Amino acid sequence: MTDTDRRARPCRPLDTRPARYPTVAQAETAARRLARRHPQRCRLREVGRSRAGRPLLLLSVDRGPRAVLVVGGPHPNEPIGTAGALRLAEVLLARQPRPGLSWHLLLCLDPDGAALNAGWLDGSLTMRRHYEHFFRPSFEEQPELLPAADAGRPPMPESLALTGLIDELRPFLQCSLHGVDFGGAFIQLTAPVPRLPGLFASSVRRAGLPLDIDPFDAFGWASPSPGTYLMPAADGAGRSRVLPDEPELSTWSYARRYGGVTAVLEVPMWAVDAVGDGRPHPAVERAVGAAARTLRERAEELSGLLAQVPAHTGARYGPLVRTAGFTLEVCPPVADEWLARWCAEPLTVSRVTTAGIVAARIPLRVASMLLRLLADTGGPAVEAARGRARDIVTESLGRLRHRFGARWVPVQDQLAHQVRAVLTAADCLL
Repeated sequence: MTDTDRRARPCRPLDTRPARYPTVAQAETAARRLARRHPQRCRLREVGRSRAGRPLLLLSVDRGPRAVLVVGGPHPNEPIGTAGALRLAEVLLARQPRPGLSWHLLLCLDPDGAALNAGWLDGSLTMRRHYEHFFRPSFEEQPELLPAADAGRPPMPESLALTGLIDELRPFLQCSLHGVDFGGAFIQLTAPVPRLPGLFASSVRRAGLPLDIDPFDAFGWASPSPGTYLMPAADGAGRSRVLPDEPELSTWSYARRYGGVTAVLEVPMWAVDAVGDGRPHPAVERAVGAAARTLRERAEELSGLLAQVPAHTGARYGPLVRTAGFTLEVCPPVADEWLARWCAEPLTVSRVTTAGIVAARIPLRVASMLLRLLADTGGPAVEAARGRARDIVTESLGRLRHRFGARWVPVQDQLAHQVRAVLTAADCLL
């Protein structure tokens, strides 16, 4: 076996200790501890501030000129990102440094959003409790996304901190640590990385996870291997073609100006094995049509419930109101696309399963945020709205548990795969 082959193999299991997701504050405390214990190899610095003034902390390990940038916590409802950045630092510091290489770990890109999800991390990690504390910002408030030139708004301070880091470090690899609430593991790349798809799939199997072979996030993207997807390049105008989270308007593509590759790593909290099923679905039109109708009907109903949120509550919890409204606005065009395109095509079990998951997940998210928004308000109309939102939460959770067989993935298994995937991606590019 050559040295190159040895480097390309996924590393041994990293840590099988029972684990929980740390809060951002806990991760920052742990990072300071690592910096004190390893002053020759490790340093911690503030690289910016969030919109609410929270610090953005970067933990750097080793000092080589070739840099890997790891972004933790890009989406606040995906705490695996901050946990993964911290665990990666622990793993790196337990090993000998690699000559010429440095690692730069942004602990949490969106600490403001994380603060709105933190309640889940203090208790049992159940599905219901997750959604009791759920928050995910609308596209325009996600720091990894950059506004179009004619959007009429500047980039967020968190976005500027990240692009500033890319300008400073010029990383050959940027890894964005994401998670999906229901589904399987997959990876999205801004450029092909030889040998990585097979090694990534092997890591997924070792973690006992399904490999998502047809994810909603990468619909229509090139796929050199199941579970690996190549982001489309910018079109001639450099503008978004479908939704405002197109990759050409993101910090993912920003690293290209320095020849860097970005890998977006997705790992599930609750695994759904059917997303790995590539067999033809036997009843596409019926199943996708039912998912589209469910999504449209729930969105229409939830839009009416959202109108019950008092103005003073909306002002106090503006991010929740904005993301609920935005999410409901995108439901009808998604349902229309399913009916117009998906129903007319032969689809895999994986793709049809994805439609069913989305049709349950989106109403679940919005209904959960509505319960938070209506918690401190009284009156018959509000009581009725709360009751219906609770029913939608219960129905959606039941569908995800029983119809799709969603099963919890222990945090240590999520971490082992995600950290292994980052290390493997770096090895493949060296």
